[in-house]
Amino acid sequence: MITLTVWSDFACPYCYIGETRLQRAIEELGLENEVEVNYRAYELDPTAPKEVVTTTPQRFAMKYRLSVPDAKKQIDQISELGRELGIDFRYETTKYSNTRDAHRLMKLAEAKYDRKTVERLNEALFAAYFVENLVLSDHKVLLEKALSVGMNEADVKQVLESEMYDDEVRFDEREAGMRGVRGVPYILFGGDFAVPGAMTIEGFKSALQRTLKKQEKSESELSGDEAHACGPDGCRI
Repeated sequence: MITLTVWSDFACPYCYIGETRLQRAIEELGLENEVEVNYRAYELDPTAPKEVVTTTPQRFAMKYRLSVPDAKKQIDQISELGRELGIDFRYETTKYSNTRDAHRLMKLAEAKYDRKTVERLNEALFAAYFVENLVLSDHKVLLEKALSVGMNEADVKQVLESEMYDDEVRFDEREAGMRGVRGVPYILFGGDFAVPGAMTIEGFKSALQRTLKKQEKSESELSGDEAHACGPDGCRI
């Protein structure tokens, strides 16, 4: 069994793209029953407000010192990477807000539910943000997504109405800091080596095959020019 540990944030476009590519690589290699993915929280901006206060093009333009039209072009280039995977990727119209509660909800799923439920929730939260353009800080949205994957309503409300699993989220982020993680997705392959960024499907297949052979490879040997990632200062374009 190959254990993969993935640090990501639901507001990170390359995380959604990278995790989808990774899943495709696993499927193409026929390793669905030989790979276990463990999810770790990584908030790109822990101080992000719970209310939506700006549009994605406005944020992008300010962050990269671009005009709004140029920002939209860059955003569409990222969206196209998602559309190439068959995702109705709508990055331009995302509603940016705090993702802490979404990560706490994932911790509940990991603590009390099976792996399939965890995986379905992970996908549902990414799709809620990038496809449906919902506000992930909205408890009604989180409850709806949790119920859609079969989670118990009372369990979910108990977490959302408290600070349960907040320590677990902070632990994940401290661990990322100790590992020197500066951008996500950040994927640890079987404890042997780590890949920072969303590699191509072929890149992920190579990493999985090397893990199977227990051959350690450095981050620099595996990352390459196409390993996109997002960090606190923004997403590499």
